[in-house]
Amino acid sequence: MNCQQKTLTTGIGSYYTWRYRMLMIILMVALLGLVALFAPGPVRRALLAPRLLALFRRILPTMSDTERDALEAGTTWWDADLFSGRPDWTKLHAYGRATLTAEERHFLEHDVERLCELVNDWETQQQLDLPPQAWAYMKSQGFLGMIIPKQYGGKQFSATMHSQVVMKLSSRCSALAVSVMVPNSLGPAELLLHYGTEAQKDYYLPRLAAGTEIPCFALTSPYAGSDAAAIPDLGVVCMGMHEGRATLGFRLSWNKRYITLAPVATLLGLAFQTSDPEHLLSDNDAPGISCALIPASHDGVVIGRRHHPLNAAFQNGPTSGNDVFIPIDWVIGGQAQVGKGWRMLMECLAAGRAISLPSSSVGMGKMAVRGTGAYAALRRQFNMPIGKFEGVQEALARMGANLYLMDAARTLAAHAVDLGEKPAVISAIVKYHVTERGRALVNDGMDILGGKGICVGPNNFLASAYQQIPIAITVEGANILTRSLIIFGQGAIRAHPYVLKEMAAVQENDGRKAVRDFDAAFFGHVGFVLGNLTRGLWYGLGGARLAAVPDAGAPALAPYYRALTRLSTAFAVMTDMSMFVLGGELKRRERLSARLGDVLAQLYLASSVLKRYEDDGRPEADLPYVHWSLQDALVKAQQGLTGVLDNFPARVLAVLLRTLLFPFGLPHRPPSDELGSEVALALQTPGADRERLLADGHVASDAADPVACAERALALLPDVLHIEKRLKDTPEGAALRHLPQSLSAMQPWLAAAMAAGTVSCQEHNTLLEYARLVDGLIQVDDFAPAAAQETQAAYPRDDAGVVEASDKPSTSGTSAAYTTITDSQTAPGQYALTPK
Repeated sequence: MNCQQKTLTTGIGSYYTWRYRMLMIILMVALLGLVALFAPGPVRRALLAPRLLALFRRILPTMSDTERDALEAGTTWWDADLFSGRPDWTKLHAYGRATLTAEERHFLEHDVERLCELVNDWETQQQLDLPPQAWAYMKSQGFLGMIIPKQYGGKQFSATMHSQVVMKLSSRCSALAVSVMVPNSLGPAELLLHYGTEAQKDYYLPRLAAGTEIPCFALTSPYAGSDAAAIPDLGVVCMGMHEGRATLGFRLSWNKRYITLAPVATLLGLAFQTSDPEHLLSDNDAPGISCALIPASHDGVVIGRRHHPLNAAFQNGPTSGNDVFIPIDWVIGGQAQVGKGWRMLMECLAAGRAISLPSSSVGMGKMAVRGTGAYAALRRQFNMPIGKFEGVQEALARMGANLYLMDAARTLAAHAVDLGEKPAVISAIVKYHVTERGRALVNDGMDILGGKGICVGPNNFLASAYQQIPIAITVEGANILTRSLIIFGQGAIRAHPYVLKEMAAVQENDGRKAVRDFDAAFFGHVGFVLGNLTRGLWYGLGGARLAAVPDAGAPALAPYYRALTRLSTAFAVMTDMSMFVLGGELKRRERLSARLGDVLAQLYLASSVLKRYEDDGRPEADLPYVHWSLQDALVKAQQGLTGVLDNFPARVLAVLLRTLLFPFGLPHRPPSDELGSEVALALQTPGADRERLLADGHVASDAADPVACAERALALLPDVLHIEKRLKDTPEGAALRHLPQSLSAMQPWLAAAMAAGTVSCQEHNTLLEYARLVDGLIQVDDFAPAAAQETQAAYPRDDAGVVEASDKPSTSGTSAAYTTITDSQTAPGQYALTPK
């Protein structure tokens, strides 16, 4: 037998082996289903359940304490419905709408607006820090204590308000948003609230709320980035001297990096491994991870040096210490919480991930869509606005619909936190998918801006976001890891209705209770699988038309509710088949796990869109965003399922499942070109409908700001188009195709038109102001040859990289401003432009 024949025979043998194994699996599932349906409970528990329990105990891998803490941390919410295969849409709408109190709304519209006006993103980048007046205002107005209760001097804002503030600040300046975000996210304040002793709370929380203390939290080590449980930083329990007396504490050594606010922090939160070789605390040599609060001024603490993450201006840097002694009372929660830091972090991480990065990405997206949409409407090429070119419209459609979906996902996740949830799986979904769609949104904006987008300077509103978008992709769990391991890996156990119960029964020490719990969980699981298989086939054959639609749902969106229910059922089937065939191996099959996570994520994102549309009162003008984003989510969920089937190791079973779930082929298609054009047009049309999409994003009062300039020009565009149309309909304007584009061409044209009486004084002023604004928007920054040297000279830095001076060099490229006129200032044939 030659090599080719041997290979062919081996392949055929493997094929038939798989067929045999799949046949056995199908028969076994059917048999277990019959047992679950018809065998009395006592019979199952006496004859079958103990044997199955023993089998599971042999094949299931042992679970470490850190894995158990991660799985048990947080709560399940709407994600559990999506895992069930039968999402209860009525329950989703019954969660209510996320709202702000009158106090929160006032703070957002006044204090947050004021803080935004104190900062200029370009100047902040040049100075590598926020201006002193911004830091002072943040502290005095309580921005650093938004999550701290009022009894300690904090604002005690809701999670929704926290999200709104971060979003609005992000639409103005990334360094501003990050500086407010970090003290209100995972860090000293949140950990103290949940786990601190009363003495720790009474001392630190008022100081944190007032900004007397600037906190940071040091978790990431060079050799333990995403694997935070493996941090090498070590604290050894020992006796030492503190304030002149012998004290029980830790001898600590650490080396951390990427720590935001570390260069300016006065209070260092630190996570470290705990070692107790002398058993001064207990018989446990290695209690686990602990979290402590250490004053930055404490002997041995090293801070001050800076990282420069992609030229972002927020304070970020390393911190270290070698053989630093701290008393045990500095552990958050005191001695009782030694070794429990990992669980602390896991339980608090969900809320922070659900708010911080999704909110910052949405804020950046609102700025990008506002500026780019206006630019596309105002910028002309080939005698027409570039926003009318279909290629540009394609990119604009993605930008608008992605922003609508991102904002919906952000709002729903924050609302879950306000409802008391710690949504571990949903927070991972919004962290990954909102930041990824934010990256796509900014990339589309850069394509539309073209050459203007690639020249940095004060007139470029998108360059900073383009540079810094990988930061959101990287921090709080790198997106590759989040997609490949966390979303489905954690959700398949936490949100599944039976898997966690089965695992708990396997680890139960009481034999009778273990058999009873395992019997209920396992045979409930079997019935669950059979039910989803039956429903999946029914939906595939056309029964999805009869799937339940909520009474609260808009009738026009009923097909989407049904389609999502069908995909939820298919997802539940593929989840169970994947776990059944691969078992523990599924954890290492990251691409399959990632695709299953993609399906779950798209189901959540689409759910958030449906809920947002209802919560907003079903505005008809928003339907293009709704249809586009829902159709896109359905296609992506479908792609995730087919990707699993295409790469499923059990090929025969994959064929059977594809036939069962999609007997007539794939049902979903991408959004149409016509729908995309509707979205693109909406982004270029000033008015209340556009503002609803961009709500609570900041627009500067400074007319020189590029986004503000674009907004003012866009507001004038309807009047300009009306004037242009009127002129074309006159004998004098018969030869006119379009108004002059440039300011230099508009000036003599307007002078001649005024002299001839072709335009009124009001029309003249409108056209002149419009031309001035568009000219300012289109200009690209340029700098003197010595600008780089001047910048370095203007901002000398000390050895720690801290800026010492605040004067900034001037730049060229700004357009001149011109005065408008009144009827009393002119006479026929007499008109002049006066530079301001």
